[in-house]
Amino acid sequence: MPAKGLAIGPKLRYLAERARRIDIKSVAERAREVHEQHGAWTPRVFADMLWSAARHDVAFQDYVDYDFAILSKQERATYMTHPVSMQLAARYARKDKRVLFENKIEFNRVFSRFLKRDWLVVEPGNADAVREFAQRHGTIIAKVPVSHMGLGVRRYHAADVTDWVTFHRGLLERDELLLEEVIRQHPDLAAVCPGTVNTTRITAFFDGRDVHVLATAQKFGRGAVSDQMSYGGFYTMLHDDGRAFGPGYDSHGHVHEKHPDTGFRIADFRLPLVDEVRAFIDEVARVVPEVQYVGWDVVVSPDGPVLVEGNWGAGVYENKPSVTGIRTGHKPRYRRAIGF
Repeated sequence: MPAKGLAIGPKLRYLAERARRIDIKSVAERAREVHEQHGAWTPRVFADMLWSAARHDVAFQDYVDYDFAILSKQERATYMTHPVSMQLAARYARKDKRVLFENKIEFNRVFSRFLKRDWLVVEPGNADAVREFAQRHGTIIAKVPVSHMGLGVRRYHAADVTDWVTFHRGLLERDELLLEEVIRQHPDLAAVCPGTVNTTRITAFFDGRDVHVLATAQKFGRGAVSDQMSYGGFYTMLHDDGRAFGPGYDSHGHVHEKHPDTGFRIADFRLPLVDEVRAFIDEVARVVPEVQYVGWDVVVSPDGPVLVEGNWGAGVYENKPSVTGIRTGHKPRYRRAIGF
């Protein structure tokens, strides 16, 4: 694609808002964290974080997570950052179509043929349908339709419910209006963490003709209902052939050579059915062409990939050089595909 650049107006508005809301204490805490990790002089890190944010669109947490203190200027330039991702999301997602991704019920309706699992909307008066659904599946997932970072997701067991009218009323009161069958994951994923359905985040861009995979991250849970970091989860980046870059890590300074619960060596992980996953994303990314830049969460099941959700605010998953030994990120791939 021809280079288009990112519009200066949204960037200036973002910087102005960021400057207005800047929390100096928080920046100082992050600078001290970088000092503890890499031995860099705290005042210098503090100043560099502010400069990087203003000049290079680097979020303060990006600076910490991607080890900018140990990278050269050229190496830093290869890293995708959250501010840049936010600008891309705003540019390449038509506003009237974003609700299809923000509301999980609407998303399920639009992408129903890719879900490959049973689901039900909780409504007034359908307690019997909820009971039948839960008893048929045994264990179910309940979701708040509009929620983020894995919050608003709970797991229920039909055997624990004694009063279905009360259970149904509770779902309505908690806004847990979407019920889903639990996804059965591939044995290669279950070997790492059997208690959580472990999702693969694939960030992709549809240019109107071709679908470009920009980055792939494998998330792992800790037995909770979600593999998000808010539930103790972590991730590792994947090569195009599905091989892990190296150990796992999160945004809280934790590094996992092995999964804490199963002992599986994260660097040995390889995503199964990679070709099927890429073909799946190529198809899924064309369904709503007005939303071109999306972070897709999929799960590889024994029968192939299953769609969990799509995020028009794709976020960023990136390589951590102090963990993997690889000192470059994915931004060149974004630039080639999107043309900015």
